Amino acid sequence: MAILAIDQGTTSTRALQLSDSGTVKIVQSIEHQQFYPQAGWVEHDPEELIQNIQRCIDSGEDIEAIGIDNQGESCLAWNAESKQAICPVIVWQDNRTQEFINKLKSDTIQELVLEKAGLPLDSYFSAARFSWIMKNVPEAKQLLNRGKLRLGTTDAFFLDRLANRFATDISTASRTSLMNLHSGRWDEELCAIFGVPMEALPEICCTNGSFGEIQSNGRPIPVTANVVDQQAALFGNGCRNTGDAKITFGTGAFTLAITGDTPYQASEQGLLPTVAWQLEGEKPVYALDGGVFSAGSAINWAKTLGLFTSYEQIQQFDNAQGSAIERDLVFVPALSGLGCPHWDRKAGGLWIGLSLDTQPTDLMQSILEGIVFRTAEVIAAMDTFVPIKNQISIDGGLSKNPYFCQFLADVLDLQVVVQLSAELTALGTANLAAGKTMEDPSSSNAIQCYSPIKDKRQYLEKFKDAVNRSTHWLS
Repeated sequence: MAILAIDQGTTSTRALQLSDSGTVKIVQSIEHQQFYPQAGWVEHDPEELIQNIQRCIDSGEDIEAIGIDNQGESCLAWNAESKQAICPVIVWQDNRTQEFINKLKSDTIQELVLEKAGLPLDSYFSAARFSWIMKNVPEAKQLLNRGKLRLGTTDAFFLDRLANRFATDISTASRTSLMNLHSGRWDEELCAIFGVPMEALPEICCTNGSFGEIQSNGRPIPVTANVVDQQAALFGNGCRNTGDAKITFGTGAFTLAITGDTPYQASEQGLLPTVAWQLEGEKPVYALDGGVFSAGSAINWAKTLGLFTSYEQIQQFDNAQGSAIERDLVFVPALSGLGCPHWDRKAGGLWIGLSLDTQPTDLMQSILEGIVFRTAEVIAAMDTFVPIKNQISIDGGLSKNPYFCQFLADVLDLQVVVQLSAELTALGTANLAAGKTMEDPSSSNAIQCYSPIKDKRQYLEKFKDAVNRSTHWLS
């Protein structure tokens, strides 16, 4: 029998099958559409996501249990009776609620939210999106009056629709700004601040356990794990002890470092306390989270501009020319604003140092370096609070790029450990579903290590100057 991990991400849904012998294989991968109905709005079609998840589940063979990881802050509303969505999925990158967030800040609500939820007031988190739905989707109020409204992050919708279980896990709930980080429960005062009816929210459960059953190929399969994708990647990277950290380079770049059994406030560094996971019968494990909003999305954007056609073209650059920043060419990847440690949604993406002889390859080199420098800002903020060990584990698409990985090691002045399995998010989900603790992947031979060669920390100040020029740009 095998465990099936469903990795439901920002751009695709994938199924990874883990056999009893430890063999891992991708059995299905399906991309879905991104919708941009207005500037700053990002949406998904909930029906498309549901269909893709079911197709991925049906692609498994001899499956014993299913684990699902989710996008985190993406959310929607639906009818409790019909299980039909009444609005699109509002994606974590969406910025439509910024005006509402600004009003809450002016009303001095920030400190209360920070104290209870551990999160700053920002349109990144789900609470403001729930508020937007309540104000702008007429059917939401109608269903609420009838006691038939359901609000949730995407995982709760998937589970309710496919497994008949209206629930979320504590790691996902900790990303909403509605859960009290200390009690692990929805907070009445936080829900009132955002105008979110608490009775419409799902049950908060441990990360592994019973999440219902999903029908596939004529038989029910139990869902035994539900978790945020970044926390799944943390588990998949073998991080278990305080100071263990990983960076996942997907659509964004997300660093998580374990802090143990206590949630630490670190808002002054722009870091977010979050729940890593809570296993059945155990206390929650907490972590600090620092995010760069644009990583892989910046690369894909550049590809649509025609700056390159094949990923092989951006894996190595002319050593004689050195790095782009050495030639005074800098890119700030603030294409969706700036996350940690700046938290500036009005920042704009920026190239500085362009000249008549700048080539597409130069631009691509600067984009890769810009993602590294933004990641270094997150690590520097984190290291002042939770000392990071002398090696850091990375995964995701950019971990396959040798130039990127070596530049990262040089800028961080740390050993960068790349897991040769590119599917650590799904692997972590599968092992959570199976109830396995896993060996630390960094002790395995299935890794590639990049040690610092040339110290590039001196360029951090130049990059910081460019970042300062990009801030508060958008109206």
